Amino acid sequence: MFNLDPLLPLRELLQGKTTITHRDLVFASVDGIRLTLDLIIPRSDRKPPLLIWIHGGGWRTGSKAKPPIRRLISEGFALASISHRFTQQAIFPAQIHDCKGAVRWLRAHQNEYGYDARWIGAVGSSSGGHLAMLLGTSGGVEELEGDVGHCTSESSKVQCVVSHFGPADFRLRGRTQPDIAYTEKSGSFAMLGGMRYGKVLPELEVAASPVTYVSDDSPPILLFHGTNDQFVLFDQSECMVRAYEQVGRPAQLVAVPGAGHGGTVFYWGEHFDTMRDFLLKHAP
Repeated sequence: MFNLDPLLPLRELLQGKTTITHRDLVFASVDGIRLTLDLIIPRSDRKPPLLIWIHGGGWRTGSKAKPPIRRLISEGFALASISHRFTQQAIFPAQIHDCKGAVRWLRAHQNEYGYDARWIGAVGSSSGGHLAMLLGTSGGVEELEGDVGHCTSESSKVQCVVSHFGPADFRLRGRTQPDIAYTEKSGSFAMLGGMRYGKVLPELEVAASPVTYVSDDSPPILLFHGTNDQFVLFDQSECMVRAYEQVGRPAQLVAVPGAGHGGTVFYWGEHFDTMRDFLLKHAP
């Protein structure tokens, strides 16, 4: 793994002095909806490994603009910030189909844009953290593959996952937070069929839960979660770690004392360093 100058100012990255940026690349069109991604590649004489950022927003809103992990580009990673269909447009599994479609498209176009997609790390927050975890655990699960982007000869597997306060088990959430899980307070209500059918479908709760697919082939995972998160409870990350431990796969949970659901504390200082070190450890 190679590093660019770790002290390189973020401003220079954003001004393109050390990066090449491609915005709004269309990786698929589904039912007339254009799915796009932004791609930022550090200027280097070697092809960098790729990180994918999946934004939060309750599966019903949010933007791929300004991913909070941009500073990782100065560590030698290329970064793709991707979009997906919102729940107003389609329910699960559309969201994971879109993410897998983006992964396959990025692998198919790696030589064109100059990064190395043999290794891909998926990073996301909240609903994006859920989708990053699901990318990691459901690699090769046929019913979640879909054909978005049509690059079906490419693999949708990712080799490393970082989730910031994402839900891992919707059945558990239904037991511990029914007032959120089974109402419009959470975007998962719509994603799991609540708006369409008047209730969350139990089969979608299982199918959409990353913990469902944890196996001895699951990629290394790092979880950040605030101890005062009242929207996605801390036990969501705890149950993911337990599932990993049961199959002997590497998993780390960083408890962020007093933090709620979101905030810059997750992406700066010691927590940024932990994320950076984890990704550098597992990247080629």
